[in-house]
Amino acid sequence: MRKRKSFKPKRSVCCASLAQERLELLRASNLEPRYGSNPEHKRNPGDFGLDPPAAPRLGKSLCDSIGIFTRTEALALLRRRGFSQGLFSEQIRDGWPQNIWAVTAAGQPMEAHLEGTGVYHGYPMPEDDPFREEVLARWVHE
Repeated sequence: MRKRKSFKPKRSVCCASLAQERLELLRASNLEPRYGSNPEHKRNPGDFGLDPPAAPRLGKSLCDSIGIFTRTEALALLRRRGFSQGLFSEQIRDGWPQNIWAVTAAGQPMEAHLEGTGVYHGYPMPEDDPFREEVLARWVHE
């Protein structure tokens, strides 16, 4: 995989108290994030229902490379391992955090990016992304 030349420098994790407040607001409205997926981060389409089918792009990190092959796994990471812990960005769009981060059981940090109202696509954070250390430092082990 080709290394990225730059990463978004303005990413920052929301402070715990504000994250909890935002989490409670969304839950009070019975809202949970949904997983939309992106064919650029998949070598094998699995059950992601991608249209077009998987079409990995050079330089994109692939979910397949860290063993995420099903929509159920991706949704669990997004909801139960990232969103529920309040590990999301300060930046909000239409009431939703711009990014949600999670760490897999194997210790791989993931980043989900808002693509529409409450819909995210996620991908493994590249090893050379300096923000991955921030995610790992804030991660609450289950």
